[in-house]
Amino acid sequence: MRVGLYPGTFDPITLGHIDIIRRAAVLLDRLVVGVAINRDKGPLFDLEDRVALIEAECAELARQTGIEIVVHPFENLLIDCARDVGAQIIVRGLRAVADFEYEYQMVGMNRQLDDTIETVFLMAEAQHQAIASKLVKEIARLDGDISKFVTPQVRKALLSQLGKT
Repeated sequence: MRVGLYPGTFDPITLGHIDIIRRAAVLLDRLVVGVAINRDKGPLFDLEDRVALIEAECAELARQTGIEIVVHPFENLLIDCARDVGAQIIVRGLRAVADFEYEYQMVGMNRQLDDTIETVFLMAEAQHQAIASKLVKEIARLDGDISKFVTPQVRKALLSQLGKT
């Protein structure tokens, strides 16, 4: 069984994240979406809300693909999380060259920690390459239209979180 781990903060989950999840799912038998508990980033959504939004967004996708998609919060090292969920593959999405430089370093460190776990990079589709959760939150804070970047459910949750409903 090919098990993959797609980690991130997902604050909030965007159409770019969903694109990577959809494309990773067809390569795997089971995909675990690892939701990082990263207190240093100071997420807007609490962990439970991020997990619930991801589960809701992935439910239909799991039905469509026939692939088991599980959401798993974690606060330990990424490589330890991969071991915990039985992943042989870490899936990472790339948007730009700057992403690759950071990810290249991470792969090197992770390979030193456990060389049995591979990292696979998926390029975001062109229409999703500029999407970043941080920018989506900023656009929403400033009353911009975020409907091109997130699903209607995530848009509603984000606007509510910002007190803009």
